[in-house]
Amino acid sequence: MQLHDLYPFYEERKNRKRVGRGSGSGWGCTSGKGNKGQKSRSGGTKAPGFEGGQMPLQRRLPKGGFKNPFRTEYAVVNLDRLLEFFPQTEHISLEAIYAAGFGKRGLPIKILARGDISSAVQVEAHRFSKQAIEKISRAGGQAVAMEGEQSATNNQ
Repeated sequence: MQLHDLYPFYEERKNRKRVGRGSGSGWGCTSGKGNKGQKSRSGGTKAPGFEGGQMPLQRRLPKGGFKNPFRTEYAVVNLDRLLEFFPQTEHISLEAIYAAGFGKRGLPIKILARGDISSAVQVEAHRFSKQAIEKISRAGGQAVAMEGEQSATNNQ
């Protein structure tokens, strides 16, 4: 099978309407656009949302929402991904997490609890979820929070 074998055949295809090619075609002169006016000119379309000089709807309505300038964005890492990347490791430092590409350097890291942990591991991060702290301490490890916001250090 080749391209010319596919349907519709060349003869069956409808030709595009070629307007403005003389009065004998039936689409000469004004090319089906009528006489005069903005819509008959080339490029004569209005911008989306234009309402004839009236103040457009998107400018009449008030701005919505609120952007909190004090919000802290965290790079989120789950326990299973962390242990998958650092198998047989006793201490996972914040520098190692950044070096592994789990977050941009300078962006705070938060550890979440997805996955199981069986070995005792000391993990450094900025924040931990409560369940992540429980899982790490239950396995005999230690969750060390780098900020003073949350006391995550658990010893067993």
